[in-house]
Amino acid sequence: MTELQQELAAVAARLIAEEGLPWGAAKQRAVRELGLGSRVALPDNDQVEDALREHLALFQADSQPAELRQLRLLALRWMERLAAFEPLLVGAAWRGTANRLSDLHLDLFSDDPKAVEIALLNAGETPEPGAPTRDARGMQHNTLVIWLAPPPGFQQPVALQMNVQSHQAQRGSLLPDARGTRPRGNTAQLRSLLEESAPP
Repeated sequence: MTELQQELAAVAARLIAEEGLPWGAAKQRAVRELGLGSRVALPDNDQVEDALREHLALFQADSQPAELRQLRLLALRWMERLAAFEPLLVGAAWRGTANRLSDLHLDLFSDDPKAVEIALLNAGETPEPGAPTRDARGMQHNTLVIWLAPPPGFQQPVALQMNVQSHQAQRGSLLPDARGTRPRGNTAQLRSLLEESAPP
């Protein structure tokens, strides 16, 4: 990583941690804040994640671990409610970099793209359509969003973003990434994380 990419990663990490910006938007704003041209080489997500962990350890060490735990507990409750769709927790809450500004992200699996929405409506929820996403194979998936009441210690609602995929997309979903870490986890794995990080 070049020195400039390192600086961009640090600025992007600050914007993610302190303003809750999505990663892509944080990188672009970091470019503008540093007065750089649009052709500058951006840091990759691994580099931003490393910078984010450093930022959280330096500036939010007294609050972020408790906020992360509250988000993981909230995710667990919803994974249990959505067990029929074999949920996987992805993103910052799974990877340990979430704070009070983070959304929750679940991958859900159903061959009927409307089944999750119908289940949520039947449970009295009001899901909103989110921006469609594409996986590594280029397949497009529908996204649903619901707003959850603030967990203890939070001042604002939490967005639960659900990426609805076919069962075919489950193949290899729990395999480690290039860094040897798991990019997502199932309900049992999340429970284990919560037990390991339980306060004494």
